[in-house]
Amino acid sequence: MRKLLLGLTIASAQLIWTVASAQQISMPVPGALDAAGRKVLTFIAKDPPGQRCNGNLQVAAELANVYRVPIQLLPSSLAPGLPAPAVFFGNQLIAADGRDHNGQASFQMVADVLEVEGVAKQDKTGLLYNDKVRKDFEALRSAIKSGGK
Repeated sequence: MRKLLLGLTIASAQLIWTVASAQQISMPVPGALDAAGRKVLTFIAKDPPGQRCNGNLQVAAELANVYRVPIQLLPSSLAPGLPAPAVFFGNQLIAADGRDHNGQASFQMVADVLEVEGVAKQDKTGLLYNDKVRKDFEALRSAIKSGGK
């Protein structure tokens, strides 16, 4: 029983260290702040964009419908030395190819960061949450995930 408890304690400590380390990754992102000094949500895509990049762009559209946050979409050629696909808030890494989440972001993952940072929400959600538009949006998302098949 002591060995099991010790093993669980060590595993928990390693998990906490891993999460804390991932949250501390900072990289020099072009345009990480806007003219007003606010952090910019940056999505870096491969040239040409692949499935993960297209999925991230859909996440960007959903976030723009909910949060009042400046968003920039950069091709990897304008962000040399940075992984692609990748998502940053300011200089803080959220997801990156070969690193956290292998570059694939989700709405909830990014929304959690924006909530912690206190980013304001839109007064009224955008059209992506209209039933008809949402249905078309989900169909597009499904087509991209299946590779257009």
